Amino acid sequence: MKKTITLLFCIQAVSKLLAQNAYIKGTISDAKNKETIVGASVVIDDVSGTATDINGSYLFKITSGQHKAEFKYVGYKSQVKTIDAKENDTIQMNIMLEPDSKTLDIVVVSAGKFEQKLNEVTVSMEVIKPSLAENKAVTSIEKAVDQVPGVNIIDGQANIRGGSGFSYGAGSRVLVMVDEMPMLTAHQGDVKWTFLPIENCEQVEVIKGASSALFGSSAINGLINFRTAYAKDEPETKVIFNSAVYDKPKRKELANWWNNGKFPTYSGINFYHSEKLGNFDLVVGGNLFNDEGYQYTNYDQRIRINANIRYRFKKIPGLSAGVNVNNMHNSGGVYVMWVNPDSALYPQGGSVIGFNAVRTNVDPFVVYNTVHSRHSLRTRYFQTVDLNSNNQSSHSELYYSEYQLQKRFANGLTWTSGAVSNYSEVHSGAIYGTHYSTNIAVFTQLDKKFDRLTTSLGLRGEYYKTDSIETQVNIDFLSDASRPIIKNSKVKPVFRAGLNYKLKEYTFIRTSFGQGFRFPTIAERYIRTSASGLDIYPNDSLKPETGWSSEIAVKQGVRIGGWKGFIDISAFWSEYRNMMEFTFGQYGPLIPPYQTPSQLGLGFQSQNIGNTRIRGVEVSIMGEGKVGAVNITTLLGYTYIDPRQTDFDPAVDTARNTLPTDLLKYRYQHNGKADVQFDYKNWSTGISMRANSFMENIDRIFGDNESSFPGMKKYRQEHNKGDVVFDYRLSYQLNKTVKVAFIVNNVLNREVMVRPAYLAPQRVFSFQLTAKI
Repeated sequence: MKKTITLLFCIQAVSKLLAQNAYIKGTISDAKNKETIVGASVVIDDVSGTATDINGSYLFKITSGQHKAEFKYVGYKSQVKTIDAKENDTIQMNIMLEPDSKTLDIVVVSAGKFEQKLNEVTVSMEVIKPSLAENKAVTSIEKAVDQVPGVNIIDGQANIRGGSGFSYGAGSRVLVMVDEMPMLTAHQGDVKWTFLPIENCEQVEVIKGASSALFGSSAINGLINFRTAYAKDEPETKVIFNSAVYDKPKRKELANWWNNGKFPTYSGINFYHSEKLGNFDLVVGGNLFNDEGYQYTNYDQRIRINANIRYRFKKIPGLSAGVNVNNMHNSGGVYVMWVNPDSALYPQGGSVIGFNAVRTNVDPFVVYNTVHSRHSLRTRYFQTVDLNSNNQSSHSELYYSEYQLQKRFANGLTWTSGAVSNYSEVHSGAIYGTHYSTNIAVFTQLDKKFDRLTTSLGLRGEYYKTDSIETQVNIDFLSDASRPIIKNSKVKPVFRAGLNYKLKEYTFIRTSFGQGFRFPTIAERYIRTSASGLDIYPNDSLKPETGWSSEIAVKQGVRIGGWKGFIDISAFWSEYRNMMEFTFGQYGPLIPPYQTPSQLGLGFQSQNIGNTRIRGVEVSIMGEGKVGAVNITTLLGYTYIDPRQTDFDPAVDTARNTLPTDLLKYRYQHNGKADVQFDYKNWSTGISMRANSFMENIDRIFGDNESSFPGMKKYRQEHNKGDVVFDYRLSYQLNKTVKVAFIVNNVLNREVMVRPAYLAPQRVFSFQLTAKI
């Protein structure tokens, strides 16, 4: 009898326990635009919880009784609700989160591969919103990136805080990414800015300083992450048409090649459509562009089409898969150098190097989000086909894959780890030959938030192999390089650490240290070609370069009326060993049968110039908001650098520099940027400014070889005060759908030599029509 009573009691107790469960479910959305928020947190009683899935929905089991539920997401005001759950209840709670109006609402992912507030990251970082590119009517994203403080784009090559000189299209010390995957070509290791789908831009994130611990080799000087967009809850269609005309150069002596009265023009159209179709997210876009060019015979024509497709699995919450595709056909010319300063729009040799190129990337991916973890597998196939004149054709393929695991712990710790595989092939005749490269890496990073303190610690191991040449590095961990701890390691470790301390409500102090590593590209090691009478030489003994960067900074939140922003002041210090830079000189003829040897043997070669140090300071201001009835958006900054070669040898190095000093070549020591936009009712107006000091040190041969570069020395002596360029824009919103804009680039029609024997465009008048549905 006792056993029977005991059994009945246990059954009843178990039944009560099973019946005491309840559920809370719903969606979390942005109160301003009504879009659902992916990854928002639901925390129950400060101890357990979940996160919204790819649809912004959540479901969580709780016990019956009273509970505290907190709903939060980065950049939004948290909401706390009291829940009184009864047995077997399913409580529906749809939450609308308000943006945090006290500070500038900017969320980034590049600093740690997860969402963070900009003011809480441990590195110097800038964000470009797509509105800047649209307002400036740029035809490729590089024009918008060049507006960022501390960043210079010199003839297509990105340079952050003086970390790079000029590489003539071979090798990049700034990693350019699309959706967190490298978009550097397999053969040259450089970026083709026009290939980036500017019509489908969510935002662009720029990290200043070595970022190799998370992102690998080419991020030795920083990175630029171009993030594409996915479909929102409401369908959207956008078409942008622009047309422009080049003005005559201001200097009368400068020969014009359009003396027949027809001014060269360019025109283009971008289109974009996004829509959710059931569980599918679809984005399609494209670009048509034709530029007659302001330089003789130098034109640019392209057609690009892209699509982002994502499927959200209904039966497996948090699981999504898809593919992103981008294809561009591009033809045009490559302008290398002018004939002389008075014929600066005419190329040496009488015509530019013609090219026809096809670039394609296909990016399949799978992402699985759970309550406290995220698994992602991202892959990329990137093909580049260059069908160029002058025996410069090549075909390259790159296969990239990255698995990433991210764990989020209740104590504020986020652990990110992963593995990367990168294989590439380059096939060409004379210019590169045939080569195969392999890169394998593993990485891990810990990010922890302690009340006011945010910490970050990361480590990465890199293995490289090109043909039979493998990674071989001595590991000294910043100790005496002549006495390494590990010799001839096939794996290069790189380390980073950072701290961000919230001193007051809107005052943040940060410091960071990061190491970098870069392996020579195929072009830097093996290129053999000629252009405009100049030879470009291989260097198969080129060594990898290593380096580190550090900074200390303060970011202060500022509010003036409804305008909210940040003032950021930083001091930085970087050092590099075996820095690789293209150096101009007289090297003798190229070896037949690759090219016809030049009589003088003048040209470029990538060399390890030695050890370098770059120190400097930077001040930037960014913000947005209303002052009275006018909405003002600002991005301002000033950067000073002191770039030096620490092992400068006057007997050797003076022979290749225009200055007999240790100042590094092709750097602007002073650099200023400004962009201010004013919006009032239907009217908008804005002004941009870019200012550089004189580029004091360049390759000596440009100033000394009068027969090859006539007038160059005199031109630099007459134009030695630096440059300031202003752009102006005015737009009017005709109705909810259509906006028209008038833009003048280089308002003062300044003559600017961005590098030796190459002028930037003169004044340009452009018109833009934008339609959004």
